[in-house]
Amino acid sequence: MKTPLALAFCLFPILAPAAENPPAPPETGLEFIDTSFENASPVSWEIGTNGVIHVFLMYDHQRSSPNRAAGHFHFQLQARPGSRLTLELRNLDNVWNGRPGSVAKELKAVVVSANGREWQSVATRQLPENRIQVDVEMPGPRLFVARLEPYRISDLDRFLSEIRPSPLVRIEAIGRTVEGRELEIVRVGDPAAPHRVFIRARAHPWESGGNWVVHGLVERLLKDDADARAFRQRYCLYVMPMANKDGVARGKTRFNSGGWDLNRAWDQPAPADLAPENHALEQWLATMTARGQRPDLGLDLHNDGYGKLHISRPDVPTLEKYLADMARFEGLLRQHTWFTEGSTGSSFRNPGTLGDGWFERFGIPAAVLELNANWIEGKKKMPLGADWEEFGAGFARVFYEYFARSSGEAEKRPAASGG
Repeated sequence: MKTPLALAFCLFPILAPAAENPPAPPETGLEFIDTSFENASPVSWEIGTNGVIHVFLMYDHQRSSPNRAAGHFHFQLQARPGSRLTLELRNLDNVWNGRPGSVAKELKAVVVSANGREWQSVATRQLPENRIQVDVEMPGPRLFVARLEPYRISDLDRFLSEIRPSPLVRIEAIGRTVEGRELEIVRVGDPAAPHRVFIRARAHPWESGGNWVVHGLVERLLKDDADARAFRQRYCLYVMPMANKDGVARGKTRFNSGGWDLNRAWDQPAPADLAPENHALEQWLATMTARGQRPDLGLDLHNDGYGKLHISRPDVPTLEKYLADMARFEGLLRQHTWFTEGSTGSSFRNPGTLGDGWFERFGIPAAVLELNANWIEGKKKMPLGADWEEFGAGFARVFYEYFARSSGEAEKRPAASGG
């Protein structure tokens, strides 16, 4: 028989206090963040209690390494027109060359576009704990936000289709990516020209500046004027326009789909299964060397937050001449483009990069050119695609002057006329 107290518990059970409902996020006007389109970056997001929209980037990782990277972002805000949104970018704690690091300090601007074609720069502000905030206003129901003005695979395909009919252009498939996308080498000019320049762009997916530079350079060389004809008479251009197509398609930051950094391990042969992009380029280089057409200069185009010409210094017999040539090249960059950032110091060495590896392993004078993603000191502005194209057009004359001494034609150079 139950006691009165036990009966009371049966009739009136002790109830735990009701959990408080979490407060509803404040009204911001945001409806959705879309990442379903080409080159979009994978993100997660939530609206904080203060109305700030927290956007969490997703890391990509390097195989057999602690290295991880998050810095590319490209997404579409869907919100009420006229809304003013504050975005806070998180997960910027990268690991680079085995050391903790962050892109927060160098991420000083983003670009925005209402239609995905016309972009403008917006300054960011830094917060503690490697966070970045940026304020945007919705001009309509949709707004794209990106780290740099995007250059997608579809943009490259469109450009290649435009230049393919030219008798001055040859587009050669040299291999495929990890996921099976075709890799091209684009030749512009006469292969019988006395000198050859090789340029690679987009080894790291977020660094679209290199694609815009290549775009501007190729367009300049294909013009039908006296300068362009003189440029093509002196050198032939070979370009690998987009080395990491898988990463570009998937909105990744640094590594290929095999977890390989395509700007590392150039001091040894590339594995065909994990880094087919580098393996294909090595095979192409071997073929060119066998033909007696090895490049006379190699450049790997990248973006970072500082913008320098990375001149490596391996212990090779031709180092002194190489350093003199690179000093002359840097001077020509300053003269014919808006480049002002300078080059790395006298003790710099970064083994395994294409610039270092091609020089030490193959004897090809090569360097890595980092293009400042945040600021063009020479133009006092934040960079957009048109600025990179202008830089590329200036490159055409840089190479012409660089090879003048070897060609014995320094006094025959054409007058400057728009790049």
